[in-house]
Amino acid sequence: MSASIDSQCMEKVVSLCKRRGLIFQSSEIYGGLNGAWDYGPLGVELKRNLKNYWWRVMVHERNDVVGMDGSILMNRAVWKASGHEDTFTDPMVDCLLSRKRFRADQIEPQSGLAFSYSGAVDLSCFEQAFDRATHNRATNVKSEIRQNKNRICSMISDWKVSPDPNYRNIASDLLAEIGKDKHIICEQIFSLLLPRGKPPESARKVAVEFYRQRGVEQPELQEEKQEQLTNTRHYNAENGSLLTEPRSFNLMFKTYVGATEDESSLTYLRPETAQSIFVQFKNILEVSRKKLPFGIAQIGKAFRNEINPRNFTFRSREFEQMELEYFCRPEQGMELLEYWKEERLKFYENIGISRTSLHVRNVPDDERAFYSKGTYDIEYDFPFGRQELEGVAYRTDYDLSQHQKASGKSLEYFDEETKEKIIPHVVEPSAGVDRTVLAMICEAYAEDEAPNDKGEMESRIVLRLHPRMAPIKCAIFPLLKNKEPLVAKAKEIVGLLRPQMTVFYDESGAIGRRYRRQDEIGTPFGVTIDFETLGEKDPALRDTITLRDRDSMQQDRVAISDLVNILTSRLR
Repeated sequence: MSASIDSQCMEKVVSLCKRRGLIFQSSEIYGGLNGAWDYGPLGVELKRNLKNYWWRVMVHERNDVVGMDGSILMNRAVWKASGHEDTFTDPMVDCLLSRKRFRADQIEPQSGLAFSYSGAVDLSCFEQAFDRATHNRATNVKSEIRQNKNRICSMISDWKVSPDPNYRNIASDLLAEIGKDKHIICEQIFSLLLPRGKPPESARKVAVEFYRQRGVEQPELQEEKQEQLTNTRHYNAENGSLLTEPRSFNLMFKTYVGATEDESSLTYLRPETAQSIFVQFKNILEVSRKKLPFGIAQIGKAFRNEINPRNFTFRSREFEQMELEYFCRPEQGMELLEYWKEERLKFYENIGISRTSLHVRNVPDDERAFYSKGTYDIEYDFPFGRQELEGVAYRTDYDLSQHQKASGKSLEYFDEETKEKIIPHVVEPSAGVDRTVLAMICEAYAEDEAPNDKGEMESRIVLRLHPRMAPIKCAIFPLLKNKEPLVAKAKEIVGLLRPQMTVFYDESGAIGRRYRRQDEIGTPFGVTIDFETLGEKDPALRDTITLRDRDSMQQDRVAISDLVNILTSRLR
């Protein structure tokens, strides 16, 4: 069952990301570049926190995983052997009306009444062409045209094969005249789907617009036909227009290595990070001295020339992947598939994504890659619907076998216990950095009410990011910026905390407003230095501060000497 769509929430998330420096449109001052995004000061910190935590969990806290960092450019032979050059394609369709492009496999089924037309004619221009072709002598035939203005194309076809030579001559002369002006008639078939409840006239308006785009200024629609369709994928849901037939579109970006641009220097920007792991398997096996099962992890950029980038950063043409290739014996594959599925679910919960927002989809046989014996998609309920966050796939020995065959180099593993050589199988958990960042932001976004400086309740936007993921861990506020002792003590605390965590110093505006600014970017803790800190009201409170929690808004009095330990324990 798909998650509900909340476009208003998504608009608020996008607005917040730009307003507070999380994510910007790439090349924005030049109109942007579709499918490319830049991370601002806060966004890059959030992204780095995610990648660092993934690396910590997947590599540093395990004895059976090592890391690598492969190059973006690889020998073209890699992509030939892996099958990417021939098969890394998506089915593409175009909207005949808007000319927008879509992936054919992402068109949602629709039902409704289909209106089809064989073409369109500008009747006034057609009659003028008819008069020129017949020298104004065929008034009886012209009257016939007016009576059948919605089947003119068929009439001309009938005249061409008519037993009456007069009609055949008219057809011949008329077609010659029409051929001089392409704006008179368009014989391109057009169809559109009218959703239930809409009047037929709205379908005709769309068809008229279609033929106007093709040069017929005053289109008279030809031979309208209607047909009830159920669960069809041949129409654009945005405007009802017919789509073209699907055609294959290779997703890899081509580039050339060296001074010449010819077939010999062609290669691609990598569409995934996994292949560099496979081709370096033997080298890493030898230097790491690992035994099966073991894994190789990598975080890096990948590029796909997506047909229709959409949903903010969810589907982009440049993105980062966090991938693990976990090599094992063939008999361990299915068991490890289940193991890594559960490990990855725990990971998402540990970065603040609720288990109730996550869903595991067992990908059916007809949707899996032919070499996969099992694949799970971990999906998240985004505001734009339920979508894949990560794939966990049992890829068998396909990749290593392909590269061994194509390169002629052994990629076998020698088992010391059994004294046999095998090509290891592999289980691959593959996550998108950008998708996960977006999921964290969507999960954390909330609106509630909080008291202002006067004690009145007002609305606030808050990002309830997990503390370990938050771009800024703690904000430090002197109560008043014109009181030097307060400012000096606040800067002293900044110096105390900065070696341990990312901090932000803010002395501008009312304290409540400063809290709101930090709530909006997900800062989990705020430290306020006030007159109690200086011991002016109560000497017992000297060198204590107010520690505020973002989510509960609770404020506790804490000794400065205990602050580092308290914060670091809450940030783990």
